Amino acid sequence: MKIQASSPCRVDLAGGTLDIWPLYLFHDSAVTVNFAVDRYTRCWLSPRTDGAIHLKSRDLGIAESFPSLEALMNAPKYRLPLTAWQLRFWQPEVGLDLETVSEAPAGAGISGSSSLMITVASALNKLTKGGHSLEKIREIAQNIEAQIIKVPTGCQDYYPAMYGGVSAMEMSPAGIKRIGLEVDLAEFEERIVLAYTGEPRNSGINNWDVMKKHIDGDKRVLRSFEEISAIANGVREAIAKSDWDELAALIREEWRNRKKNAPGITTPLIDRLVKTTASAGAKAAKVCGAGGGGCVFFLVERGSKAKVQAVIEREGAQVLDVKVAPRGVQVGVKK
Repeated sequence: MKIQASSPCRVDLAGGTLDIWPLYLFHDSAVTVNFAVDRYTRCWLSPRTDGAIHLKSRDLGIAESFPSLEALMNAPKYRLPLTAWQLRFWQPEVGLDLETVSEAPAGAGISGSSSLMITVASALNKLTKGGHSLEKIREIAQNIEAQIIKVPTGCQDYYPAMYGGVSAMEMSPAGIKRIGLEVDLAEFEERIVLAYTGEPRNSGINNWDVMKKHIDGDKRVLRSFEEISAIANGVREAIAKSDWDELAALIREEWRNRKKNAPGITTPLIDRLVKTTASAGAKAAKVCGAGGGGCVFFLVERGSKAKVQAVIEREGAQVLDVKVAPRGVQVGVKK
């Protein structure tokens, strides 16, 4: 038997960092908006009869092995922590070969790690007959990722991997509710450009710094997050109405607020890309994830996509050709 699973990565549009508990509890009508992209993480899982565990990441070019689950549990550290920590939780009763690959560049800010967590957790849920719902798998994956990076994690990154499409995550004391947003995907895809700056960033550090300031009552950060919360609700409405001008204005405003919260969110290359693409038809731009490098999302005028992509490449960044991924995690079994 061989289990295979895959799930898409994401681009966040507005409301990021608010999705980290308990920040969203301090803002009425807190919401984050994002969409899944057809850059996938995948895993292949095959049971073994000898109890050994072999892990391999194709994209990282890293492998590690353990003679048993007990040996894995007792290991002081891991070369592939995202998969090893999952096995610590799921504790399969058989040995296995587990191979993964991610189509997200390293440190891109498009939630490659969260997608991989959903992919691997879904495969292991199938192997162990855990019977967990998709929402419970999200909770497990999010908690395990927090164990790995040792700071709180947000919820929004997992939902594109779970469901695909364009989403709004409503967050309140009652919990998290994902709402799928209807959008003309053909038109939307004519207006989106994604660039990779080639500069990995550490989301844990940036998010943790902002979170501490928020909880400590930094008035400037609190005001900024009130504005970000309002902007995210506006982004949701603009997408629902296909009001691209309004969406561009809101994304520009969101980016201004984020730079005020954490100056390290941008870099000279990112600033240059935002400036130079404007004359080619980019109406708005923002970094993906916590910034400091990684990917930059551009909302462009219809018919300007090729021009904007040419400017990005001329500035030395890499264009990632993406479309909206319509479906979330998929799990299959071959015998």
